[in-house]
Amino acid sequence: MRKIILAMQVSLDGFFEGLDRDISWHMVDEELHRHMNEKLAPMGAFLEGRVTYELMEDYWPTADMDPDVSPPMAEFAHIWRDMPKIVYSRTLTAAGPNATVVREVVAADVLALKSQPGGDMALGGAELADTFRRLGLIDEYWVYVHPVLIGRGRPMFKDADSRAQLRLLETHAFGNGVALLRYAA
Repeated sequence: MRKIILAMQVSLDGFFEGLDRDISWHMVDEELHRHMNEKLAPMGAFLEGRVTYELMEDYWPTADMDPDVSPPMAEFAHIWRDMPKIVYSRTLTAAGPNATVVREVVAADVLALKSQPGGDMALGGAELADTFRRLGLIDEYWVYVHPVLIGRGRPMFKDADSRAQLRLLETHAFGNGVALLRYAA
């Protein structure tokens, strides 16, 4: 069965974005970008919320046309274009190539999607991740902790009434100080 994997960049104090959606503190250098490409390229689909999808779709389809873009970024542009995407949105009426809009997260539908053949699926978007977490649909958490304290912003997760015990699968330190903590649900 395919897994659903949440990969999230967070500050040391637990925020995935600062005020006004600021992510300028993300320390994604070439080493980290190559790592992400290696992990995301074999995925079977990207599952995204509307905000994340629109941010990605605004940049990545043509990012490799910029002569100043780094090789890992150009590689990710190809990964993005070729990857099937499922966009969960109540407001989006249409999506770009290789993307399907789904109105609601229905656990039975997600479980059916997981049972289909293909690669694991990468989950993106904080609101969507929170919904998947509450429904128990996330199989692995890839938390990329950046060595920065931003003080305020949006926390990685909303408050919850339940506790989930995770099992550590892997740790990895990158040269720029970012640490990967990989957990199984």
